[in-house]
Amino acid sequence: MFDLKKIYIVLSYTGTILSRIVKVYTRKEYSHVSISLDKDLSHMYSFGRLNPYNPVWGGFVQESPHYGTFKRFKNTKALIYSLEVEEKDYEKIKHTIEEIQNNKKNYRFNVMGLIAVMAHYHLKREKCFYCAEFVKYVLDCSDVELDLPDMIKPDDFRNVQGIDIIYTGRLSEYPTL
Repeated sequence: MFDLKKIYIVLSYTGTILSRIVKVYTRKEYSHVSISLDKDLSHMYSFGRLNPYNPVWGGFVQESPHYGTFKRFKNTKALIYSLEVEEKDYEKIKHTIEEIQNNKKNYRFNVMGLIAVMAHYHLKREKCFYCAEFVKYVLDCSDVELDLPDMIKPDDFRNVQGIDIIYTGRLSEYPTL
């Protein structure tokens, strides 16, 4: 029997200009995705704006409902899922996040890739991610089989087999432990 641990996939919509553009293109309610290893979401990881007040510069970000962009945009809507993974896969996910976090200056926000997806074209750039590419990459580095498309969008995570909804509502009102 394998020991199982939970990871958390957080879909969100802040209402910022970029999130509205993504929402118009995808015709989906949520425009951003993050991954967390903690049920209380105290540490969420993604690629997004580096400064809550500057939408131009993006990169690897550690997010939380209590600081940064999500604190600034208090009405952020969220859909939070949990997914059970084997402990060895959890450790690979954790290691991949730590590797990127420790070398975050070598990574960039994939603006061109995001635009390419909107044009129905997949453009992969080395060490460049938009939010959904990052979460997919982290999961792909483990042995978790999710069958996600290469041209990934945040809403694609809703279709992962075995994923369970644990919360829907304002991210600022998410009940923490």
